[in-house]
Amino acid sequence: MSRQRSTASLTYGSVTSQVGVLVALSALMGVLVAGLAIPFAGALGIGTKAVSKSMKNFPIKISDDPLAERSRVLDAQGNVIATFYDQNRVNVPLSEVAPVMRQALLAIEDARFYQHGALDVKGTLRAFITNQANDGVTQGGSSITQQLAKMTQVNQAKTKAEREAATADTYQRKLQELRLAVAFEKNYSKDWILERYLNIAYFGDGAYGIQSAARHYFSVDAKDLDLRQSAVLAGLVKNPTGYDPTSFPDRALARRNLVLNRMAGQKMITQAQADEAAATKLGLKVSPNRNGCLGSPAAFFCDYVRRYLLADPSLGKTVDDRQQLLNSGGLTIKTTLDLRFQRAADNATAAHVKPTDQAIGALAMVEPGTGDVKAISQSRPMGRKKKKGETFLNYVVDNKYGDSNGFQAGSTFKLFVLASALEQGLPTSTRFHSPNTLNIPGNEFQDCDGPYSDPTIWPVHNSTGQGTFDMYKGTQLSVNTYFAQLEEKTGLCKPYAMARSMGVDLSDPAHERVPSFTLGVADVSPLEMAGAYATVAARGLHCDSRPVTRILNSEGRVFKTYPKSCQQVMQQNTADTINDILKGVMAPGGFGAGLVLDKPSAGKTGTRSENKAVWFDGYTPALATASMIAGANQFGQPITLNGQTVGGSYIATAHGSTTAGPMWADAMREIQDLLPNVDFVPPIKTTTQQTPDLAIVPNVVGMTQQDAQTTLQGLGFIATVVGQVPSELAPGLVVQTSPEPGSTMYNGSTVSLYISTGPAPPPVTNSPAPPTGGPSPPGATHTPPGHGHH
Repeated sequence: MSRQRSTASLTYGSVTSQVGVLVALSALMGVLVAGLAIPFAGALGIGTKAVSKSMKNFPIKISDDPLAERSRVLDAQGNVIATFYDQNRVNVPLSEVAPVMRQALLAIEDARFYQHGALDVKGTLRAFITNQANDGVTQGGSSITQQLAKMTQVNQAKTKAEREAATADTYQRKLQELRLAVAFEKNYSKDWILERYLNIAYFGDGAYGIQSAARHYFSVDAKDLDLRQSAVLAGLVKNPTGYDPTSFPDRALARRNLVLNRMAGQKMITQAQADEAAATKLGLKVSPNRNGCLGSPAAFFCDYVRRYLLADPSLGKTVDDRQQLLNSGGLTIKTTLDLRFQRAADNATAAHVKPTDQAIGALAMVEPGTGDVKAISQSRPMGRKKKKGETFLNYVVDNKYGDSNGFQAGSTFKLFVLASALEQGLPTSTRFHSPNTLNIPGNEFQDCDGPYSDPTIWPVHNSTGQGTFDMYKGTQLSVNTYFAQLEEKTGLCKPYAMARSMGVDLSDPAHERVPSFTLGVADVSPLEMAGAYATVAARGLHCDSRPVTRILNSEGRVFKTYPKSCQQVMQQNTADTINDILKGVMAPGGFGAGLVLDKPSAGKTGTRSENKAVWFDGYTPALATASMIAGANQFGQPITLNGQTVGGSYIATAHGSTTAGPMWADAMREIQDLLPNVDFVPPIKTTTQQTPDLAIVPNVVGMTQQDAQTTLQGLGFIATVVGQVPSELAPGLVVQTSPEPGSTMYNGSTVSLYISTGPAPPPVTNSPAPPTGGPSPPGATHTPPGHGHH
């Protein structure tokens, strides 16, 4: 009936117009075939000069640049925890698109696709006549190749002006599309064009490409789409917003049924199949599109990963370049996260500090011997609802990768004075009379260049008793006046350097390298402290904290690796002794006695002045966890915890053992069965300031693995291969040792060997370029993750 009305309404003017269109179309086809000037351009309403300019300026070279793809962030077990994208796309080959999906698309968009060239003359003539007769656009005539040409121009537009030009309703733009369509047909197969179309097309609701659309609307892969699902998706391409089934289900249903009837009309399916499918509902099973870290099961770990990569110059010259790579490079980012640990940390922080409390609870978990960050958690969740305590500020990592200037760590800093004293040969029997109050002039402490410059009296106070203590008892009771006197022995320079070597970012010696250093006056993050305590758990081997292990490109090939970077920063026996001392904190009479695990553990409490922050940094040989609760108002400014209700419990006086410690214990107890059942290595006991049975690590670089092990074992060391790295040395030769040659170690200590795999392979072509020179081998000079300025 509509066709009869259209024919009956034809006037002399409309018939003349149709004839003009036919003439113009014939001329247009002549341009496409011969590339000549258009003699009938006036019939199209444009000037010959404009057409000529369009044909000359439009680039002959076609672009088949890789389409932007989303990047995925995976946990250590391969689970997706987040995606980054500008366009939510996963490219797939045509072979991984269900045949019925291909048929549905062809039926509704271009049934003669495999029979015609760039332009479907029959379809275009029919569309032009119908549209002219109706004085409006009622029928499309663009082939799939023409549509691909338009999508390509839109996809490549970078500026607002370019996007407007790519979508302008002008014949000049259409001529450009037609010429690009001809180029596609000339240079590529029909299957390539169809595959490209399916991957570039927008299917609405943030889904680009058929794979993302299939996953989003139906939670299946493109290769598994059935007839009903395929018809829905094929119907979306013409108007992704207007036919969006999540917003306009009735329109989407009618459009789907039209596709089914077209498929039946083209004999792709039977009419009975079409009717059966049309009688069903849409059958949506929507999977949300999540872009970025919000909504991730490890939101702030994800945020840490993103900032870690944005700070990596090997991923791009500028931050904008790196951001573009993350959002469009189709990368697979493999991280160190363990979701089991993450859930344990989240459960603990949520149980002990509520989001709206005037406090922040934070946990960081680091694996000794690798630096792998297993989880980070905070009590204020990620989000925009400030009244519910949500925030986008990351308080767990330092401000190179987070948003906090840090928190004073209290007596957890006694670790660095203890390590320095032992390294300097002071025995654990070192005893001091430690009264409740001790007044020490500042210039009695030695700094790096002589006596400390400020002679002002430093009044030191105890809150844990007085008496005469050795290292074991002075540490177990965390006696401030004991450690002030121990720091007099060590000086300020070496404890400060020790803390830096253990991963604590100290960059302001004028305010940090002071007599009260041992009481933790420097601002630090939980992640830094977890890394420091992981160092002694690993027998003095410090490994820079890392959240990422490797990145794969869109083809699944290795693009960038992040090997562990470790250095022996103290004697193994020093670390063994510290572990033995800190085990006493968990023993009866120690402040951590109520926090014991089923596994051997050690730890240290910390409380900053005015009880504004409390800590418990505890560890097993396999995991170090820093637990912190800090008083903070809604703006993140420090306030006292005393007199507050935190996590539903009133705090009269906050302490590391009773406030932060239980949060640590809850997290560790939830995952302790996942940890290996290993104990700390007993220390070699010393009773004098002489350090017995020491040997110098020889230079075995360039030796074969066997020769190096023989040499080291002959000197009383244990030689262990811990990694392989590319180098200019021949495969199988020792590249590096940890500790370095010339270091002094106890007999029986372990020397770690890194073995060469030969020169690194050249960069993979047609994929993002790897960093110049490749990743640094373990121990190479670089700025370790987590180091910034407070």
